[in-house]
Amino acid sequence: MTEWTIGAVVDAIAEAAPDRLMTICGSRRSTYGESADRTRRLANFLAGQGFGVHRERGELQNWECGQDRVALLMHNDLYPDMVIGCLKARTVPVNVNYNYTPREVAELFEYLRPRAVIYHRSFGPKFADVLPPASADLLIEIDDDASAPRLSGATALEDALAQGDADHPIAASPDDVMMVCTGGTTGRPKGVMWRQSDTYVISMNGADHDSADEIRAKLANQGQPWFAVSPLMHAAGMWTAFAALLNGIAVILYDQTRFDPRAVLTTAQREKVGLMTMVGDAYAAPLVDALRTGGYDLSSLFAIGTGGAATNPKHQRALLDLLPQITLINGYGSSETGNVGFGRSQRGDEKDTFELREGALVVSEDCTRFLEPGEDEVGFVARGGRIPLGYFDDEHATRRTFPVVEGRRVVISGDRGSLAADGTLQLFGRDALVVNTGGEKVFVEEVEEVLRAHPAVADALVVGRPSERWGQEVVALVALHDDAPAGHEPLHTHCTDSLARFKAPKEFIIVDQVRRLGNGKPDYRWAKAAAAQQVNA
Repeated sequence: MTEWTIGAVVDAIAEAAPDRLMTICGSRRSTYGESADRTRRLANFLAGQGFGVHRERGELQNWECGQDRVALLMHNDLYPDMVIGCLKARTVPVNVNYNYTPREVAELFEYLRPRAVIYHRSFGPKFADVLPPASADLLIEIDDDASAPRLSGATALEDALAQGDADHPIAASPDDVMMVCTGGTTGRPKGVMWRQSDTYVISMNGADHDSADEIRAKLANQGQPWFAVSPLMHAAGMWTAFAALLNGIAVILYDQTRFDPRAVLTTAQREKVGLMTMVGDAYAAPLVDALRTGGYDLSSLFAIGTGGAATNPKHQRALLDLLPQITLINGYGSSETGNVGFGRSQRGDEKDTFELREGALVVSEDCTRFLEPGEDEVGFVARGGRIPLGYFDDEHATRRTFPVVEGRRVVISGDRGSLAADGTLQLFGRDALVVNTGGEKVFVEEVEEVLRAHPAVADALVVGRPSERWGQEVVALVALHDDAPAGHEPLHTHCTDSLARFKAPKEFIIVDQVRRLGNGKPDYRWAKAAAAQQVNA
């Protein structure tokens, strides 16, 4: 079997079906032939500027990168093409969160040291003071907002592509790095370095193909388009989009900066979408509300995938009731592990565990052995086999997160879980978000799930707060539906009806809105600060 590069897979599809639609984003509809040409031109433009590999993978430690980094400060439009073009140039595309402040982006650039930044023009005014970073000698601008001025020294993407040779292929390597920059819910971002061949197989529904014929064989069944609703600047959105387009399936990319459920459903109806992906409650709740208004023909929809953040069971049940023909696919994974497993639910047959993919494991709490199905111990979710190289420029974190257990190098995710007797994964939550209160461990996501099921609760986050009596105490920040009455006693009673009393929050702080990050994940830093401020008030 032969390892493949992502660019080579796209080129193989383009050679067989150049006119097949690859991506749709707003008014832009790109075929495989067009994207293959665009990505080759970008690669040769970058190579012509001296970008590429300076030290091959075999010469490097796992936390070292011998390739030039290219930061992508972009909306979804043309995002796949820029990623693929960078990989074809043997440079490392790195995602940048456009919801960060300029200060946070400047700190990220200082860490990544990119030689180039590709950005949408509409971001120019916000990030003008930090573009270009000191490490960069190239800015490439994608015109998405004619009203915003071009930054000084920036090269228009159209000009860069015109200068790139369309007929000169660059021999990329399966070892070339694809970096996922993740901040998680706490802490500063880290660059997770994957070999591109590994991320293709693990997270993009790829394989080690004997020949291009195996890739072309998938084109016989075109299938309904997939709709990647979440931003591609996050791993979950990018993996979904690439899992489709690398298998010859057209992908619709959400073309707005804010989530508009009616726009999403209208697009899904118009394009006859087969599968749609989203991120947790931040997407599911508004979609449920919009679906209840009726008026959408979504008969083509056979599945909704959700991942990146938990989706409350009440929203899952509502989606299955409103769209009874669909399978609801809960995906679980992380930037470090790739796709670990899936839970597939249908109306009347809901699942709360995950079927594990090849290589997925659970290690003991002391990280010395692998747990067996049916053991009571709650350990750490892990993966062996095709896993990332490590964290960019961070030897200590690489050695800590990628240890050797029972003779196998693994990645330990930090998520707590156990294996049911049937081998499926029961997920408890992130270890960093475990509250140790009075000698008991509380997984905050379990409490959040119960709280969000209360009819008066629109959203909730749960955190730990220092306590003289308990060491830590459980605190909930709760946003209520308009005019919904709820106070400490009814919320506390609701929690203790389903949970042990030590898991019930000691305080419920009512807020106008629970803050979430741009990808829909909870903003636990804000929540912890708000809980601490309440004590000091």
